[in-house]
Amino acid sequence: MKEQSSVIASTRPLLSTRAGLWWGLLGVLAFSFTLPFTRIAIGGLSPLFIGSGRAVVAALLAGAALAITRQRPPTTIQWVRLAIVAGGVVAGFPLLTSFALTTTPASHGAVVIGLLPAATAVAVVLRTRERPARSFWVFAILGAVAAVVFAALQNGGLGSLTGADLLLFGAVLAAAIGYAEGGLLARELGSWQTVSWALIVVAPLMAVLTVVSALEQPPAATPVQWLAFAYLAAVSMFLGFFAWYRGLAIGPMAQVSQIQLVQPVMSIAWAALLLHEQIGWATAVGGLAVIACATLAVRTRLTDRRREES
Repeated sequence: MKEQSSVIASTRPLLSTRAGLWWGLLGVLAFSFTLPFTRIAIGGLSPLFIGSGRAVVAALLAGAALAITRQRPPTTIQWVRLAIVAGGVVAGFPLLTSFALTTTPASHGAVVIGLLPAATAVAVVLRTRERPARSFWVFAILGAVAAVVFAALQNGGLGSLTGADLLLFGAVLAAAIGYAEGGLLARELGSWQTVSWALIVVAPLMAVLTVVSALEQPPAATPVQWLAFAYLAAVSMFLGFFAWYRGLAIGPMAQVSQIQLVQPVMSIAWAALLLHEQIGWATAVGGLAVIACATLAVRTRLTDRRREES
């Protein structure tokens, strides 16, 4: 099936490489506010309401976009694959990070989430049955070890991982699987269409969870907390993907995808500026170690693919 996004297909030859990088950077910038704004929203909204409610709002926006552009519905097999995407990036990541950030700083979460680019690369390798160099697995494992050691040391020493850390690692795993399957589906359905259909497929469940959470713990948020929630729903869950996938579509995809490696740095900076969190040497060193390993893992995989194509 050909890409349905005729706008991207028709303009791609006219756009420069720099345009793809700028669109990708805009998407990463949008995503970098997710953890700090989640931390803000939790002050007046329950984690379940934030994780599910933002998906419901985004699904309404997605439904409108799909209807206006008259997109063709996915096939049965594609619906199944969309359920995997939705379980990872629409339900799994938002819910797990929302619960985790009730007890851990956003800067701490950003370091652990910094493992996501390498985890996504691993998920793609396993999904497509690629055979990367041994160094790829070495760097991916080192990145995971660095994230675990950082989380443990910040909680008092090795062997002292908290429930929040386990939730964050679960969020990384869920998002990596969702990104990998979504990237493959985007070649068939279109980039933003894939995200939109994924929102639609899980909307009924998210709506039920939103109602249940509102009944159990009625929202009592301030205007600032509602604005943070609105950002999570409209930008982090929906519009941010427009910029991110547009950048990937313009390409070169290998270069644009590496921009995601700066997202943890941005998130830590926003946590310091917006939440006044103290960024100590442990956070700085841990963040650099995780990002370095993720960078080496992603670059190793990209180098292997270029050699196979040449």
